[in-house]
Amino acid sequence: MDFPAAEFRFYPRKSLVPQRCVPSTSVNSPFKSPLSAQKRNRECRKRDSDKGNASPQPAPKLSVSEHEIMIMKILSQPFKIPIANYVPEHSTRCLGMKRAAARRALHDPFACNALVLYSPPELSEHDKLKMDANKIQVHVVVDPLLGNILRPHQREGVRFMYDCVTGAKGDFNGCIMADEMGLGKTLQCITLLWTLLRQSPNCKPTISKAIIVCPSSLVKNWYKEFAKWLGCRVNCLAIDGGSKEHTTKELEQYMANQSQRHGTPVLIISYETFRLYANILNNSEVGAVLCDEGHRLKNCENLTYQALMGLKTKRRVLLSGTPIQNDLTEYYSLLHFVNPGMLGTTAEFRRQFENPILRGQDANSTDSEREKAAERLQELAALVNQCMIRRTSALLTKYLPVKFEMVVCVRMTEVQAALYKSFLQSDSIRRSVLEKSEVKASLTALSNITSLKKLCNHPDLVYEKIQERADGFENAASILPANYSTRELRPELGAKLMLLDCMLASIKTNTTDKIVLVSNYTQTLDLFEKLCRKRGYGYVRLDGTMTIKKRGKVVDEFNRPDSNDFIFMLSSKAGGCGLNLIGANRLVMFDPDWNPANDEQAMARVWRDGQKKPCYIYRMLATGSIEEKIFQRQTHKKALSTTVVDNNEDGERHFTQDDLKDLFKLDEGTLSDTHDIFKCKRCTNNVQTKLPPEDSDCMSDLVHWYHCANNKGIPDDILSKSWDITRCVSFVFHHRSNSAVVEQQLAEQKRQEALAARKEKEDDDAGKENRRYDSCAEEEEDEEAPDDDDEKDKDFVL
Repeated sequence: MDFPAAEFRFYPRKSLVPQRCVPSTSVNSPFKSPLSAQKRNRECRKRDSDKGNASPQPAPKLSVSEHEIMIMKILSQPFKIPIANYVPEHSTRCLGMKRAAARRALHDPFACNALVLYSPPELSEHDKLKMDANKIQVHVVVDPLLGNILRPHQREGVRFMYDCVTGAKGDFNGCIMADEMGLGKTLQCITLLWTLLRQSPNCKPTISKAIIVCPSSLVKNWYKEFAKWLGCRVNCLAIDGGSKEHTTKELEQYMANQSQRHGTPVLIISYETFRLYANILNNSEVGAVLCDEGHRLKNCENLTYQALMGLKTKRRVLLSGTPIQNDLTEYYSLLHFVNPGMLGTTAEFRRQFENPILRGQDANSTDSEREKAAERLQELAALVNQCMIRRTSALLTKYLPVKFEMVVCVRMTEVQAALYKSFLQSDSIRRSVLEKSEVKASLTALSNITSLKKLCNHPDLVYEKIQERADGFENAASILPANYSTRELRPELGAKLMLLDCMLASIKTNTTDKIVLVSNYTQTLDLFEKLCRKRGYGYVRLDGTMTIKKRGKVVDEFNRPDSNDFIFMLSSKAGGCGLNLIGANRLVMFDPDWNPANDEQAMARVWRDGQKKPCYIYRMLATGSIEEKIFQRQTHKKALSTTVVDNNEDGERHFTQDDLKDLFKLDEGTLSDTHDIFKCKRCTNNVQTKLPPEDSDCMSDLVHWYHCANNKGIPDDILSKSWDITRCVSFVFHHRSNSAVVEQQLAEQKRQEALAARKEKEDDDAGKENRRYDSCAEEEEDEEAPDDDDEKDKDFVL
């Protein structure tokens, strides 16, 4: 078919899409490509065309600065190996083979603030050539992540424990960290374990795994502390609940792994769980074991002690702020656990150390007995100090606010006193207790002691026994007020609870402080709850019924500044160890315990790291009652601990054994039975006429505290006002932390610095005056000097 040549044009195209098609120039074409449109000329070209055919002017060149030339010169230089005389290695090593590296410490031992635990012997270059390169020892340096946050006493503690567990201090590998509460024993032990798991002088880990045994309430605390200080650098296995099958499987896997690089090197387990699964944990070797709250191992005969002694390890670390709680036999048990055989057998220890020391501690001891006791103490200290480090909470005064501690003697109400006397005068009590000559009390006597202690708190606690007409309470029902009922709490019937009620109201009204209430009995905590509901106070309670998982949440919630909880109720026997209740700055120890360690642990809950406010600790005692006798027994035990553990040869001897046996007695005419036993020489007619020694503090013996028979001089306004309102306080012992001594030292240091600065200023003024005199003399001698020289002299004088 023929087509007119004028109507069709052929163009090469790759597709039939409209963009590729080039239509004809006919007007009737339905599609117009944008490519066919005439392009718009740029404005710059239009301006150039308007000017004519003149060529465009080139852009002016900017002058390059000398700095730019220098940078360009540096960048244009070829790569150069920075190592002088470097010869590249040409070997036939296969890909992936480990390069032979020089042996060196894991961290720089010469860095600023580096904590070096081991320094290898210095070797000459000649000795290094003769030695095997794989046997050259290196420094052991604490990870700077931890070393830079350790305080001076904590650095000393880590170094001491490392020397002990590595055998550097003698033929033993165990130690006792006996620092008091709040000094950071946990952080020191984490630093020690992390160093042992990572380093040794031989460029390999010292241990592959470690076990931490602690009370069940602290398992999560230890787990959180590892996460806090080390993050994800170490994996911990915390056995906290779970089924028996699951726990058995986890422990078997943990003990079966004997590799040098253990994936989960730290096992955290409670004492009870360790005892139950001892057959698994004692099968294979463990690098180290660490026992927190180690005073639980005070009895060599209990099952937990025997289970831990069966653990296959030679490195044993025991933590206890109170290594002596009752007697030296318990002290021996702790030392025998960490280093078996160091003090011989139990019989040998009693014959050589315990019996002579106890005879010398008695108030009626002779001079020869005291001298022999001092000799035995020195021998014991020489042995024990090799493996035990002890620092008191006095070190905390550099980092914490001031603490006021007060022992408040409260006179019982008329109802309490009548019930107390009726109990003592009961025929059943006389037969079961008062007529016994043996020191060891029977179960009946212990039950009677508990009844008296509860009566000192409030009559409501013994109301059931009164209704039952139990021993000692046969005639007590007639003493109670008419219409007496425990459904509605009446604080005015118990002196200590009445004082506490008044103090809580004052604290809530006049301050923003929070308070911790501690008692040995859950029944007393029930009274506190009734009081809080009656007054509308927000509170939280921690006792043995609370699960371990919930305790951490409760503590964290209470410590928040915006928390609505005003009172934290704490059972000293259920959760008084290891808790940080820094959200509160006041604590009331409502009743004393036979074991001073329980009270000391509970009272250390608020004065800890992170506390920002001044702390007030109140210990309440019923005047002239069994509570004062118990407190006196605590003082006697604490004096023994001070003498043996703290090496204090001037321990006060106030109480004889006969005084401590006289428990069932009520002295209504005294202001304080404890103060009467002191026979205080600083007080005249119960009025303090001489101040305590300047270097004393709340850690000193009670005889060196402030003694107050009235509210004048009380450091706490809350207690002073409550004393006036209730009129039930009879006597108060009080003192503060030794920050006063620190403040005096700082003041003295500032005074010396001011004197030195003033003397230096006086010397400078004298020098200026001498120069002024010399200049004036020169002016007088050279009056005809030129004007220029006169101006120079004037400038010099000015």
